[in-house]
Amino acid sequence: MPTHETRQGRIGDETSLHDLAARTFGLACPPGTAQTDIDAFIATHLSVPSFARYLADPDRIIVIVSADDQPAGYSMLVRGPITDPDVAAVVDEKTSIELSKFYLLPERHGSGLAHALMTATLDAAARTGAETCWLGVNQRNVRAAKFYAKHGFEITGVKRFLVGTEWHDDHIRQRALSSAHG
Repeated sequence: MPTHETRQGRIGDETSLHDLAARTFGLACPPGTAQTDIDAFIATHLSVPSFARYLADPDRIIVIVSADDQPAGYSMLVRGPITDPDVAAVVDEKTSIELSKFYLLPERHGSGLAHALMTATLDAAARTGAETCWLGVNQRNVRAAKFYAKHGFEITGVKRFLVGTEWHDDHIRQRALSSAHG
């Protein structure tokens, strides 16, 4: 495994986070997703100004994993109200935190860095006092589904996720938080 470090994101990381997002977001989209929709999503939600807002938001925690001193992936936890009715039906917003983003550069897949990032992310989530962590993942993203299942996230429902003009079907996955993350 390469020399790696995990740390919480901070103001000044927005450009490297945008670069990571631009290189990884499309990997989570199902085959056939229009590149224009992927590009529009990145421009709207994963831009440098977006990451500057996320880093300054006290209800968000960004964790970065670096390998050999180069950013290789990131995650984002979000506290607060659940606005999606499908999620609200199966997740208790008072006791949960959302794992909103979890991305690793494709050339780092299989390196152990995703496990290191997940461990640091779940530790950060537990430190917020949340009892559970939940996420949405595309139903056709088999690689991510296996990874999340390995880390204890179980399917608890379904929701829809808009990328550009196309709606995608997601599984809602949830796991208990504790000091042991497996």
